[in-house]
Amino acid sequence: MLVTLNHLPLGEGFGINGNLLDTNIFNLAVVIGVLVKFGGESITSTLTTRKENILKSLNDAEERFKEATEKVAAAKKQLDQASTKALGIRAQGAILAEKNTTKFLERAKEDIKRLEEGKQSTIFFEEKKAVSEIYQRVSRLALDKASNKVTKRFDLNLQKRVIESNLVLLEKASKTRMNTAILYR
Repeated sequence: MLVTLNHLPLGEGFGINGNLLDTNIFNLAVVIGVLVKFGGESITSTLTTRKENILKSLNDAEERFKEATEKVAAAKKQLDQASTKALGIRAQGAILAEKNTTKFLERAKEDIKRLEEGKQSTIFFEEKKAVSEIYQRVSRLALDKASNKVTKRFDLNLQKRVIESNLVLLEKASKTRMNTAILYR
């Protein structure tokens, strides 16, 4: 649609037509032209600033994403190290528990062995003590019984004969001793 100025009546010139149906496209073209001519730099600088802000925001977001990714990777690495260390600690704990259990069982066996030896020693000592007491009682009883029998059977004549026979034995023993002493001189 080409508009020529020849069709325009004189004196009317350039103006704003209030009829929207007739002038809408023309007015829009004029408004856009004016905006491009006079506001182009402003819009361009605004759009450029906006573009720069958006790019800066995208770069910042990308930086934060990289940092977050690095932090996640570092956290995963630390988690893996911690898991490995925890497994090592758990394994060491199991080994230590096994060693302690073994040591405890060995000590318990040694204690049981010492107690058994002590028990056997005590039993032996008590048996020996009991046998000794029984031997002493039996000896006392035998002596008492023999003493009672001897005192009942001994009368004065028997006592005199025993004493005389013992004296004879003593004399013989002393002579034998003297003879032996003379030979060894």
